[in-house]
Parts: sequence; C-alpha cells; structure tokens
Amino acid sequence: MSAAVTIERGAWRTLGVTSLVGFMVSLEITIIALALPEIRSAFPEASESMLSWVITAYNIGVASLLLVAGWLADRYGRRRIFLIGLAVFLVGSLTTGLAPSAGFLIASRVVQAIGGAMQFPSGLALLLDAFPIQRRQMAIGVWGAMGGLAAALGPSLGALLIEAFGWRAVFLVNVPVAVFALAAGRVWLNESRAEGVPDSVDVVSVPLASVGVGAMVLGIVQGDEWGWTSPATLTTFAVAVVLVAIFVRRSLHHPAPLFDLDLFKLPTYTIANIGTLFFVIAFFSWLVLLPTFVQEVWGWSVLRTGFAIAPGPMVAMLISPVVGRLADRIGNGPILTVGGVAGAAGLLLHLALTDVTPDYVTGLLLPGLLVGVSAGCSFAMLVGAAMRDVAPRRFGMAGAGRTTIFQLSIAVGIAIAVALVGRPDSAAEALDAMRRAWLLGTVLFAGQAVLFAVVYPPLPAAPRPAPERRPV
Repeated sequence: MSAAVTIERGAWRTLGVTSLVGFMVSLEITIIALALPEIRSAFPEASESMLSWVITAYNIGVASLLLVAGWLADRYGRRRIFLIGLAVFLVGSLTTGLAPSAGFLIASRVVQAIGGAMQFPSGLALLLDAFPIQRRQMAIGVWGAMGGLAAALGPSLGALLIEAFGWRAVFLVNVPVAVFALAAGRVWLNESRAEGVPDSVDVVSVPLASVGVGAMVLGIVQGDEWGWTSPATLTTFAVAVVLVAIFVRRSLHHPAPLFDLDLFKLPTYTIANIGTLFFVIAFFSWLVLLPTFVQEVWGWSVLRTGFAIAPGPMVAMLISPVVGRLADRIGNGPILTVGGVAGAAGLLLHLALTDVTPDYVTGLLLPGLLVGVSAGCSFAMLVGAAMRDVAPRRFGMAGAGRTTIFQLSIAVGIAIAVALVGRPDSAAEALDAMRRAWLLGTVLFAGQAVLFAVVYPPLPAAPRPAPERRPV
C-alpha cells in the first residue's frame, strides 16, 4: 500500500483562489448571452452586427493572446501574470458595466479578454505546481467543478440579475469577486517560474500567432453573417492560414519559440487535444442551441429555461471532483471514455424523445442529465489528460496551447451549430434542424469514447517495491 501524500495548506489555498477565478470567468461566458436583448434596447443606435461584437470581441481577444500569456507566465512568474490579469479583468468588468455606449462596451470587453487570457495559463500552472503529482487530477477535478457550477448557475443567475438590476449587473457582479480574489491571491499564492525559459522570445511569432489565431476565430464566428463563400470570409481565413503556417515554420526552427511544437510529440498531449475538439464541438453546439429551441418552440420564458437546463451542468459540478480523485488512481482514459458514452446516450435520447410538444422529463431533463455526466467526466479530465506528461517547466506554455485549442473548438462548435440550424420558419423545421445538430454531436461524443478507450496511453503502473532479501 502506498503512503499517504501530504498536501500543504498553501496548495489548498491556491486551489481556492484559482477555482474562484475560474468560476468567475466561466460564469461570464454563460451569463452574457441572456443580457443581449437588454443591451440591444439600451443602445438602439447600434446595429446587430456591431452588438454581436460584445461576445465576439471577448472570444477573439482571449484566443489570440493565450500563447503570449503562457510564455509571459513561464518567463516572468505565474503568480505575477495571474494577478496582473486579474486586475485587468477587474477593470474591464467595471468599465463594461458602466459603459455609456456600444463602442465603449465592446472596447471594455477587449480589456476583459486581455485579463482573461492572462489568467488561464498562469492559473493552471500555479495549480499544477502547488500539488504533488499523485494528487493533481483531484485538484484539476475540483477546479473544473467550479466551471460546471458556473455553467449550472449562469442561465438562472443571469436571468435573476437582469430582472432585478438590469444588464449591467452581469458585468458588475465580477467586481467584488475579483477584488476578493486579488486580495487573497496576493497573500496566499506562491510565485512559480519555469526553469530554462529564454529571456527573449521569437518576437515575430507574437503578432503572427495573435493575429493568425484571431483571424481564424473571426472567420469562424462571422462566417454565417458574412456568408461562408464571401470575399470577407475567404480573405479572413486566407490570412489566418498564411500567418499560422509561418508561425508553425518559425516555431520549428527558432531557438526560442513562442510555443514549443515538441509538446505534440507527447501522445497524451496530442490525443487529449483531439478529444477536446470532439467534446467541445458536441457539448457547446448542444448548450448554445437548446435554450433558443426551448424558448421559441416550447414557448418558455428565459427564467424558466435557465432553471430547466441547470440540472445537467449541476450534475457536472458534482461529478467533477469525484472523478478527479478517481483519475489519480486509474488515469483519465477510462473516465473520458465514460464521458463520451454518456454524451452520446444523452443526445440519442434527444433524438428519440424531444418533440415540438413540451415534455420536460423525457425531452429535456433525462437527456440533459446524461450530457451533464459527460461534462463532469470530460471538462476537467481533458485538461488533466493533456497535462499528464508535461514537464513542470512547460506548464504555462502547454496550458496556453491547450486553452487555445479549446477556444477555437468553442468557436467551431457554435459556428457549426448555427449553420446546421439556420433560420427555420416553423416548429417542425426547428426540430429537424436540432436533430441534425444532435446527430453530429452523437458522432463526436462516440469519437471521444473510442479515442480514449483505444488510443490514449494508460496510466503507467506504479513501481513495485523490491522484495526483501531474507538472510540465508
């Protein structure tokens, strides 16, 4: 029997601070969509395309800056970059909540994005560095549970805040949370730096990566509005492909790359990122489209819809810490296999039981609970699976690369979902469109299950103690 692993008090404090910040940032993602109708009313002079940038500017800003933020965290200190990012996010949340115009609102969302990008890789690196390797999956599970809690509370909490205080509350609610996390982080977090990081970095790759990834996200999220074959969309994708290709070439040959592509030589890192693509597209296409279907086809209110969808994410929040502890013993692969199977089963139930006639238990609750099991087994475990074999000196860089793929996958998932659903003219057409999205999600969840059941390397067996020699 292995000896119990001692976890220092500072590790638990690091988990508390990073989980709180993760909850805040995740809540911002799920809560914002409900505020758009009131924002539209507050700024009637703004066009629909301009208002779409309230969401798009944040997504592009985060995705395009992650690789730079990861290098900064490894080079200058993860605690330092985490706290600076938290302060920037605090300022962005305050100015967004007080925005006098749509343009000011969008600019403030960019400030939020800068702060969010700085928090992701540095927070994950702080968490991984604080815990012994034998308990890292447990820590990641608890950290991921806060994201699940945010997803569960986002729709209902957002509806309550908007109804009580108006749309500005969905941004201003971040302010007290960020102030507390900033104060606690200054006292509780220990500095963590990577060894052997060059003092300088390939400066040409910084704009190449940022603009290239940003252009890719821009083309994905705006493709439906601009037209997928329009000159604007095709030009945006062409710019993205050229810049990313040059970035990859420079990263392969530069002595101090912004992102070390040798990380993809780790089978666990590569396979987990492919699994992230499968899961995120399937899950977010489900999460983004379902509220619109329930409100427009079933005729339910925003508040009722938010509470109706919440049980699935709540299950995810409850499961995530449990499977994190389990992953420390059996590895991530079996848990992610179960996650893929549960997600596929949930969407198959949607295909079989969800109709234009409202039926909460069979048409929404049961499928949603299974998708919640999938999320609980997948969100945090995909992080753990990707980072399992990464050396500590690469925590910031590897976390930034993984999160960049995660953000791109969200954009792709939403774009595919919107393209599949289109603009139906009747309830029957809306249901048919949803079924196309659910069928695609079923295939992707099944792909996740196969990937981690068959391809992902199992957890190495713990070395057995040598047998004692008895004197002859």
